[in-house]
Amino acid sequence: MNGELKYPKAVFLIICMEFCERFSFHGMRIILSLYLKNKLDYTDDTATTIYHAFMVLGYFFPLFGAILADSILGKFKTILYLSVFYAAGQILLAVGAVPTFGLPVRELSMIGLFLIAMGTGGIKPCVSALGGDQFVLPEQENYFRTFFPIFYFTICIGALCSAFLTPELRNGVKCFGEQECYSIAFFVPALLMILTIVIFVSGGPFYRIKKPTRPIVLDVTKCIWHAIQRKSEATQEVKQKHWLDYANDKYDPKFISDIKKTGRTLKLFTAFPFFWALSSQVGSRWTFQATRMDGQIGSYLLKADQIQAADPIFAIILVPALSTFIYPVLEKIKCIHTPLQKLTAGGILGSIAFFVAAIVELQLETTYPVLPTTGSAQLRIFNPRDCQLPIIIGNESILMEPFAVWGGHNMNVIGNQSIPYVADFSFCGGDEKKGFITAFEGQATSYVLEATSPYAYQDYINKTKSGNPAIRMLTNNLRSPNTSTKVELSGVNYVFESSSYRERVTSVAEFLPGKYNVIVNGKDVGSISIKLGGVYTLQTFIGANTTKINLSEVTPPNSVHILWILPQYIILTLGEVMFSTTGYEFAFTQAPSTMKSLVQAVWLLTIAGGNLIVVIMTEVGLFKRQALEFSFFAGSTIIVFLIFAVMTRSYVYQNYSDDEILGDEDKKIPLTQGTSEVQNCNQDNLEL
Repeated sequence: MNGELKYPKAVFLIICMEFCERFSFHGMRIILSLYLKNKLDYTDDTATTIYHAFMVLGYFFPLFGAILADSILGKFKTILYLSVFYAAGQILLAVGAVPTFGLPVRELSMIGLFLIAMGTGGIKPCVSALGGDQFVLPEQENYFRTFFPIFYFTICIGALCSAFLTPELRNGVKCFGEQECYSIAFFVPALLMILTIVIFVSGGPFYRIKKPTRPIVLDVTKCIWHAIQRKSEATQEVKQKHWLDYANDKYDPKFISDIKKTGRTLKLFTAFPFFWALSSQVGSRWTFQATRMDGQIGSYLLKADQIQAADPIFAIILVPALSTFIYPVLEKIKCIHTPLQKLTAGGILGSIAFFVAAIVELQLETTYPVLPTTGSAQLRIFNPRDCQLPIIIGNESILMEPFAVWGGHNMNVIGNQSIPYVADFSFCGGDEKKGFITAFEGQATSYVLEATSPYAYQDYINKTKSGNPAIRMLTNNLRSPNTSTKVELSGVNYVFESSSYRERVTSVAEFLPGKYNVIVNGKDVGSISIKLGGVYTLQTFIGANTTKINLSEVTPPNSVHILWILPQYIILTLGEVMFSTTGYEFAFTQAPSTMKSLVQAVWLLTIAGGNLIVVIMTEVGLFKRQALEFSFFAGSTIIVFLIFAVMTRSYVYQNYSDDEILGDEDKKIPLTQGTSEVQNCNQDNLEL
């Protein structure tokens, strides 16, 4: 038969379209949490809430997309119209990130995200379903079976390419005078979404278009509501065995029976949001965790959001490994061989991944800066001269080397505390000087011991929100004390400038990690190297015949390497592949043919529910430490899936006929619901 009917040409356009759309979506999503935090200046918790609220909408709108496609517009028009909103949202996001436009960035970003969620969610149930419609069954059954593996592989490649490219654009391109270029990083996904529409429309003459069919989700809702109404009005004499049977005056008994069977299956879905609550945090909490780690691998810097590429990479490896090697072995030894057992194992693996993430977080906590709080203060003393400086602070004698820094530890202080000091400037051509330095409660104070006029300033010691290193400049110009000093870093459009003798401390500025030449008043005087998470003070000393620089660490850079995050990714991706692919198989085979759209809608709603759990937990704010929050998610999920395992022991698998599973009454055209669900198993439930 395959010799008579050629492979549908329109399928190749749909696959190309899907690559562009997935690149567009994941390219935007991968950098989204850092954009909310670093560019829009939201806190970690608020950025997490917005990110997951966006994902909730993205997995809620498929319900409306399916209704539009099934009963009003059809798949082609639904995809086309919603893709226009989708592209508009991407463009708004990119335009809002351009600082020179002076637009209300937060407002534009929120509108853009809403349009993107509506677009990507609305087309989810339609794209691969349209691809499935291009095959004539059973004549092209062999061709049909190759479509979804190719479709899934295309999704993985699109996600993988965007995971590497957009963080590079964000971090490696400078634009509009900023160190990080979110506008270009968002513009490329917007361009890919426009290309998606062009490719899709160009295939118009080649598509096999099916007319809208029965809106099953609405029909089920109406049937349930009708049954509830009749039951509330029924007398004791008119009593049905099951509450749904009260709808038998209006609805077919088989339709009611199918709803009952589906309801028994959907009870098990109540556990599923807890797994999605874990896997969805890859793009938020795990990305923020990566910003506090060292991403340097040789000469290459792996960005915090780039580590998300591990998800599609491991998925590409694990999907064939599971089907070819692992599942057959488990089948032989009768261990984790049923769909519900695989679902349980996937949920527990997700929990283990979060326990591992908590362990990594505990290690990271030892590297966080200790900030002064109520009842404590920090003091630092800088020697800004190119000479030794003996000092006595309180009862402690110290010999400070040239450009050295003393202090930096928390000390118990209520209110403020003055500490006497004696500094011997004889090595610097001066005299002994006495005075006091004052520690202020809840503050880090730095003192610069000049022979003529010592001065102090409130120091910045916390790591930056972006994770990038930060520098402030400290100038000591003995050659021309009343003139300004300009200091530049090579390749960076930023100038530190001390305008006068009295203003020798600049504000803190963020830079990308790496090595920079330092140019002082137009002269290259040496190089410095700054690392992720570090906070530095760059001292510049201009003497009579020499200019020197010294870089001092105020806050040490990140020391836990980012590759330590890979074990949790491997475990979570293994659980994700087991859970999502098996979950699709279970939902598809255990649903009557008339109920497959409903089960598909509920399956996607469980993903929305998982993101909603994260939003609620973040807003409640039970935990101040990230390690405790990770442990809570892990512990609660493992308890849920142990209960799930007990619930499944009494479950009786449904064995529907092949005709029912295919949902293909005329044996010529595949049913929309079936193809839609395969797509969402591979595309969305793996969150690739």
